Amino acid sequence: MRKLVVALSFLLLSSNAYAMEVAGVNVAPMITVRQKTLLLNGAGVRKKYLAVKVYVGSLYTERKVTTTAQLVADPGEKLIRMNFVYKKVEKGKIVEAFAEGLANNSPGVAGSAEAKAFLSWFTADFLAGDTVDISLSPDGTVAASHNGKTLGTIRSPALAQGVLLIWFGEKPADGGLKKGMLGPG
Repeated sequence: MRKLVVALSFLLLSSNAYAMEVAGVNVAPMITVRQKTLLLNGAGVRKKYLAVKVYVGSLYTERKVTTTAQLVADPGEKLIRMNFVYKKVEKGKIVEAFAEGLANNSPGVAGSAEAKAFLSWFTADFLAGDTVDISLSPDGTVAASHNGKTLGTIRSPALAQGVLLIWFGEKPADGGLKKGMLGPG
């Protein structure tokens, strides 16, 4: 009987390793980036006009963070995943949103050559079901992919911080999404 109780306990504890569902999207509990296992820090929904669901945003980190200061100071790998749920988001709207996020939260980076290069990667519309990953490495490398296809890579610690602040700065595009991706404290 004791063995059964122990086995059931392990089963219940390991149930946290399964994907959670957010706005109809299965969010993986962990992913691998550059041979590092990143854990889901939190997830939320990016909304426009209070009700239109645009994408599910997920933050993956090596260590749990609950504040922007912890996130920016954390020396580990990070990945922001956007799973689009809206039927079509035009490339211009995404570039505009990223540019606005940089201008609002990192004005010194917003007009830089690195920021312009980053924004130039997004040349296609995003459709429901698409996945966009933005990874940030400890050396300041920023990389983006769309449905697994590499869009670009650039090494710039200032840009890496600026990209993080699009979602986690003082003026994020969506405060509810920021709170969801930082997860419960």
